[in-house]
Amino acid sequence: MIVDWEVCIGCGLCMEACPLGAISMAAEKKASISEICVDCQACTKVCPKEAIGPEPKPKKGGVRCLSCPITCYIKTGHTGACQRFVNLNGELIRNIPLQSYEDVKGIVGEDYEEVIRRPLITGIGAGTTYPDTKPAPYIVQSRMKGIDVVTVVTEAPLSYSGIKVKVDTDLHMGNEGAPVLTGKKKIGHLCTEEYGSKILSLGGANLLTGKNGIAVAKLIVDIANRKEVHLKVEDGSELILQVGKAPIIDGEIGRRMRVGCGSASMGLFGRYFLEAADEVIVLDAHLIGQFTEHAAGRELGAKYSGIKLKARKSTPGRYFGEHGRGWGGTPIENPIDVIEGVEPKIVKPGITVLITETTAERAAMFRLGKAGKFARIELTPKAKMAVDMIASNCQPSRVSAVFIGGSGGSARAGVTKIPVKLNQAIHQNRAKLTVGGAPVYILPGGGITFLVDVEKVMVRAFSYVPTPATVVPLEYTMRLKEYLEIGGHQEKIRKLKDVLKEIEKRRLGY
Repeated sequence: MIVDWEVCIGCGLCMEACPLGAISMAAEKKASISEICVDCQACTKVCPKEAIGPEPKPKKGGVRCLSCPITCYIKTGHTGACQRFVNLNGELIRNIPLQSYEDVKGIVGEDYEEVIRRPLITGIGAGTTYPDTKPAPYIVQSRMKGIDVVTVVTEAPLSYSGIKVKVDTDLHMGNEGAPVLTGKKKIGHLCTEEYGSKILSLGGANLLTGKNGIAVAKLIVDIANRKEVHLKVEDGSELILQVGKAPIIDGEIGRRMRVGCGSASMGLFGRYFLEAADEVIVLDAHLIGQFTEHAAGRELGAKYSGIKLKARKSTPGRYFGEHGRGWGGTPIENPIDVIEGVEPKIVKPGITVLITETTAERAAMFRLGKAGKFARIELTPKAKMAVDMIASNCQPSRVSAVFIGGSGGSARAGVTKIPVKLNQAIHQNRAKLTVGGAPVYILPGGGITFLVDVEKVMVRAFSYVPTPATVVPLEYTMRLKEYLEIGGHQEKIRKLKDVLKEIEKRRLGY
């Protein structure tokens, strides 16, 4: 890349963006690019004056990397923008060797012992010993595979808790960061978008302890117990959500979750696109794909169509989309409007274009007429096959949720006399936390913050109290030896068989 000093204003944005530190400021306060530049074009994406462009002469003495769409040109002894591959004597070599499990297990940590993977009993129905100045409701012990195991259970009130709701849909719901309301009460916000999904972040300590705390607690529990809830995204959509079912967004039922973004679709279905039309465009609010310009199209032998898209380019064949209520979650209502123009030296009348959404719920085909305008035509059999292939690989649109809670508070006193030792045992895999018997993910760092898929927990297992706090069934399972070492309530340990007999008598009413 080279810099036009007549245009450069010396803002320094290119220096910040360069992943290799190849750009510096010359004495004239103009950007200067060194020989280690790999043509990743990160600088061109941030330059406000378009002062950076490609060198007029082709580079020599390097290797073109094809590991991603950036296609860095790497000189001998240097790495590409991702700093993964180094050019050693003309060959690109990964600069970290392949690691076996044996190589990393010291970092990963040994797996939980089989005997403590599952609790002896669950916390569901156990009751609560709040305030936690006394041992938990049940501390039970049994021998499993020759090892003495202990499970401590309680139903713990958690003021530090919330729920992340995942909605699998391309339908527009609102702006990222927008408040989410129940009635007029704020109970969270529209968090972010993941692969084909919108994420709502609801609850949390700040909202639970705020003026609408009780409404927040009730909503968290309703979602966790798989009840239908009605929500509103501020300046966005009306939502009807229920875990395990399709979302309803502004009255429209979500049907399909995308199989991939517009760019990913090029690689997934390129062999079908090759025969479907002269050009295939997949509309997407994040990454629009254009087949003949895309690396997947070039690899399959597609010839560039000469069609130019009305979108901001990422890399060849990958364009940044925008959010809206049109095709593919973009603002585009008429699919042909994505085409900005054509290169007349390449494009000839009769060229066909297939345009589809990432879910293939809508697709249209066009042919360029002699007057230079595209006219809509029926999908050809090959085009229909490509669209059907996308549709058949989409999963159903549905709602799921992950409860997040902090169990590092006073409830630990019901487990042990030395709270910090319980934290350490959990993080060192010497003790296992479960929720209603379901496995959890423990966030790294301090404390005991866990995530659990609510669909793996029995319905009605979650409840709330108007302190406000959610109430969650917790189980801590470990070897008896570990339990005694962390300062457990040895005097309150009961045999599992005795507790099960007691439970059975209660069920029978005597």
